[in-house]
Amino acid sequence: MIEAVWIIFAFSLGMAVKLVGLPPLIGYLAAGFAIVAAGDIAGIPVEGTDVLEHLAHLGVLLLLFTVGLKLKVRNLVRPEVIGGGVLHFVISILLFMPGIHFFMELDWYTSLMLGIALSFSSTVLAAKVLESKRELRAFHGRVAIGILIVQDLLALLVLALASGKTPSMWALVVFGIPLLRPILYKVLDVSGHDELLVLLGLLLALVVGGHGFESIGLSSELGALAFGALLANHKRAGELSQSLWSIKEVFLVGFFLQIGMGGLPDMDAIVFAVVMGVLLPLKGILFFFLLLMFKLRARSAFLSGLSLTNYSEFGLIVASIVLPQWLIPLAIAVSVSFLVSAPLYRMAHPLYDRFGDWLSRFERKGFHPDEQPLSLGDARILVIGMGRTGTAAYDHLKKRNIAMVGLDSDPAKVADHQHSGRNVVFADAEDIQLWKNLEAPELEYVILAANDVEAKVIAARQLRQSGFEGVIVAHSMFADHADAITRAGADHTYQTMAETGVGLAEHIFSVGARKQQEVI
Repeated sequence: MIEAVWIIFAFSLGMAVKLVGLPPLIGYLAAGFAIVAAGDIAGIPVEGTDVLEHLAHLGVLLLLFTVGLKLKVRNLVRPEVIGGGVLHFVISILLFMPGIHFFMELDWYTSLMLGIALSFSSTVLAAKVLESKRELRAFHGRVAIGILIVQDLLALLVLALASGKTPSMWALVVFGIPLLRPILYKVLDVSGHDELLVLLGLLLALVVGGHGFESIGLSSELGALAFGALLANHKRAGELSQSLWSIKEVFLVGFFLQIGMGGLPDMDAIVFAVVMGVLLPLKGILFFFLLLMFKLRARSAFLSGLSLTNYSEFGLIVASIVLPQWLIPLAIAVSVSFLVSAPLYRMAHPLYDRFGDWLSRFERKGFHPDEQPLSLGDARILVIGMGRTGTAAYDHLKKRNIAMVGLDSDPAKVADHQHSGRNVVFADAEDIQLWKNLEAPELEYVILAANDVEAKVIAARQLRQSGFEGVIVAHSMFADHADAITRAGADHTYQTMAETGVGLAEHIFSVGARKQQEVI
């Protein structure tokens, strides 16, 4: 019975929120509160949520595993990631702790623990919104996820100290995990493309990574992330991530429901959450200026900081161990931050387009690690998005000996292409400043092959506004996306599946002609 209530409330409010243009996860949070309220009014049972808690935990493990599949360890060992994460943690505590102590008249220990709980940003929400916009592998997405991992490691340290528990001696075994990579690669190679691939992902994320780390006194979340990162360089990592997508999404509904079902707050809890919501922008502002300090461009600092402008589920875990009486107020504060952060990030690019000129005044002079090109030289063809489609187009056109260049927002992918001899440079097609500053005197043709439809729309629109009169073609999975890209300025947008069908049909005649020649 209770499972039916969860599904009905989650679907109804998730759909209602989606219809007004907001992320469905806000509806799932609201559904949790609605279930509790309905239980008080109509007698609907809300107890017995151990199953929901378990499903929510599985969803978090699967999310972190898929995040790990997109990570490269070398992207974490960067000044802006380690420095930004640690400095933000320390400064946040120094700001929150005295404020809580003096204004809420709490003792220093409670103030310290609340300050620590509020200093973290949500790994689940940030990964979710970045993934939904296909920005996990963009430069600002990598910085944000890297900082979140640093925060998660700090949270694990705090939990270990606060709970008095220490890892077992077996925890040293984790340093030998990289030795398993050849074996795991081989298993992934032979696992096929169907249910065995899904089961392998569940095995590594939930059993080997999750339960395995937990059994030796370490965090199951860290284990899931570590085993995902172990496979990040495998050519089938993306396919494995995609195979787990639906299961992960369903389980994560349980996570957001669980937060909402933490209980209805009293007035003190609501006041606390509202005050924390008012202070939330300070979190993003601090991230912005810290990342600028490490010489990121204003756009990357803004997008990374905005995705981290929320409070964390790890704060709830800290509270459940050391401050159980503060669990509901913190849960409401986390929920409020989700309600603010999720729709705000949906508008991140238009917001930067509006305020970018003013924000760029705060950039530091000199080399930026996310520097973008100022000129395409003598390139006549530009390929935007160097995934499978963009790479195939690039390699096919390269045979014509025409000067060309590829752009991609994933620094690691750019490095791989350059190592393979392709002329590919780092750039984010959604950055309006790129199109304002870019010089391309010989450019005649543009292929929009980026994954995200918004990136294609912005690139097409900005190219036309900058005076480009050449040919722009794109591809899309859906007809409505194709219409949006064409309206933005593309000459034609091909629907991928339809074009694949046409291509297959054309091959009938060429294959038939070859067979006839063989017979002759």
